[in-house]
Amino acid sequence: MKRSELISRFLIAAGVLLAVGVPLFFWTRTPLIHARMAESGGWNPSVIQAEVGKPIHLKITSDDVVHGFAVGQMDMQSVDILPGKVADITLNFDKPGIYTFYCTRWCGLNHWRMRGTIEVSGSPSDVEPASPPLYVSLNLDLDAPHDAPNIPSQSPSAIRGENIASQLPITNYLSPEYYRSHSPYQVFTDLSAAPLTESQRWDAVAFIWQTNTTPESLASGKQLYAQNCAACHGENGAGDGVFADDLAQAGESSMQTMEGAMDMMMQTPVGFTDPRRMLGASPALLQGKILRGGMGTGMPMWGSIFTEEQIWDLIAYIYSFQFEYQP
Repeated sequence: MKRSELISRFLIAAGVLLAVGVPLFFWTRTPLIHARMAESGGWNPSVIQAEVGKPIHLKITSDDVVHGFAVGQMDMQSVDILPGKVADITLNFDKPGIYTFYCTRWCGLNHWRMRGTIEVSGSPSDVEPASPPLYVSLNLDLDAPHDAPNIPSQSPSAIRGENIASQLPITNYLSPEYYRSHSPYQVFTDLSAAPLTESQRWDAVAFIWQTNTTPESLASGKQLYAQNCAACHGENGAGDGVFADDLAQAGESSMQTMEGAMDMMMQTPVGFTDPRRMLGASPALLQGKILRGGMGTGMPMWGSIFTEEQIWDLIAYIYSFQFEYQP
């Protein structure tokens, strides 16, 4: 039989199979995912299907600027997506669920909107029931004012606080449970029965906060902050990141016109160097704001991106804008 005849018979057979609804799996190929700035559509497609235990191969390219690709709550290095180039990425999931992939490069004002999902199917028995976050267990109102009525006259020092703490029975204050559920101001108030000046009480608070973290956690939190928060909240936490002015202008514009639903959600980023705001906020409250996002402010939700450990690391680092820790 001639080669041309064999090809003809193959094509006829393939046509019959397609006609009766039998998919030709050996013709399938990995689709190309396009990355664009959020204003131009973001990821396309933005929903990807996968199965537990089966590697999924992705091909991604950028149609405009340099983007980054990473999957939340996974131990993976971010992959740069270059314009006109194709990046090959292989992922493997050991648990079913919905995973969020996102852009890790600050590509524009709406960079944080560049998110998509990977829907991983698998046996429900593989999923461990999740416990509610601490802010939910404590029934905290994330939107209620929480400014500290009293603030220190100088930056509280963990070094000075260690000397004070060694003379006081403050073991109960050092537990993670107490630390996470109380604001610095609440601890400052709880220490009022001790024979200390206000400045000494604030130093003791700084020591308690440092005791509940580690150099490794602070380093992790600093890296997470630089990658995901600094562009809005500022490198030094003052709310003056490179996008802060643009966010402020967008917020002012949205109050004067009804055009642009995306602009209407934007406000100037808060500053973590504000002692009244930060010393009145407990770690549990900050956990809630990071997990849920700032409803109506433009602050994105990070619950699908960060692990619980990463969130506590980030919170510990944010408090370092208020307290002087030991080197």
